[in-house]
Parts: sequence; C-alpha cells; structure tokens
Amino acid sequence: MLRSRIKWFIPVALAFGGFGLNVQSASAQQTTYNTYEFTTNYKTSVEINPFLPEQNILRATITGENADAPYGLTKFTSNTYGQSEPRGANTFTRFNSDPTVFGIEGKVLGDIYYGDGSNKLFGLANDSAEINPIEGTIKGAGTITITSGTGIFQNVTGKIDFTEEDKLAPPGSPSIGNAILKFSLRTPRAVPEPTATPALVGLGILGAGFLLRKHRRKATFNR
Repeated sequence: MLRSRIKWFIPVALAFGGFGLNVQSASAQQTTYNTYEFTTNYKTSVEINPFLPEQNILRATITGENADAPYGLTKFTSNTYGQSEPRGANTFTRFNSDPTVFGIEGKVLGDIYYGDGSNKLFGLANDSAEINPIEGTIKGAGTITITSGTGIFQNVTGKIDFTEEDKLAPPGSPSIGNAILKFSLRTPRAVPEPTATPALVGLGILGAGFLLRKHRRKATFNR
C-alpha cells in the first residue's frame, strides 16, 4: 500500500514542482540587443560666435534637416563650445560639449539632440573643424557619444561619426552645407530564457492520470 501511494505521489509532485519551476523561470530573462546601423545626410546651418574672445573661446550652433531620415530623426541641433588657433592662413577649432575641456568652469554642458517626434537621441560632441578663407570652406569631423534617448531609443548606447563641409559665409550669416552622419546604436531587449518546464508539467499530469485510473480499477477489482 505504501509503495502504491509513493508511485502516485511522484508524478503529482513532478507536475506541481514543474509548475513552480516555470514561474521562477519566467522571471529569469536573457538580455539581447536591437541594433541600428545607418548613414544619413543632413543639410546644415552653422553659426559661430565669440564667447570669451581673450581665450579664443567661441560657441557654435549647428542645425541639420533631412525629411527622409529614418526613425523620425529628421532634425538635429548641436550647441557646443570651441577654441580656435591660427594655422597659417586657416583657423583650426576644437569643439566639445564640455566647457571644462577648455578650462571654463561654471557653465552648462552644450546639448545635442536628434529627432522631432517621440524618437529622440541625446549626446555629447568631440570634434574639430578648419576654416579656410581662401577656399571659402569650413570642413569638420568628429564623434557624438550618445548618452540617452526616448521612444524606440529608450536606454540607448552608441555613437555617431560624422563629416561636414560648409560654405563659409560672411560674419553674422550662417554657413550652409552638408553633413554625413553614420549612426551606430543599440538598445536592450529582454528575451525569456527557453525552458522545457511546460513539457515536464504535461508529462507529470499524464502520469498522475494514468496511475489514478490504474488505482481505481484495482480498487474495483478487489471489491
């Protein structure tokens, strides 16, 4: 009799034990990533103004537009600090979102953001440009480190590498040109771990049912 009860208990315990295991496994998740790799051109407008002339420090505001940019990143605005130095007839300028890079304390970070809807990216710039008054150009390149985002870019990490060339405009007027931005982004995506627990639960229930029928038939026969 005891052995019969043990046989009955094993599949039942397996079924309910498997159910408990399934509840725990559902909370265990494995992290993978959505990746976004694409290149987009933007029509740009550049304004450069003196900020601390005695230190050759300036502020630059760059805006870009492309109505066909993917994921709603149709516009961007960049506000950065810069420090210039002469190089022959040209002027070389380093730009950075962090004013302390140029020894400026007590000023807010420059901001850079991309997007004109629910999907937005935010980042920090580190780049440089050279003004050539003879050719009448501003040529620059650098990297934007992405720090956060919204919409599909929630918890995003990554960077944007870019090159840019603008036609140098007279003082007081924006310089118009084109920028090529290469986006390399990723966002976390939680995926449940695969588990065989549902199969174990099913087998346990089938086994319990089989033993229950066998037990009832034996009881009926003994009568």
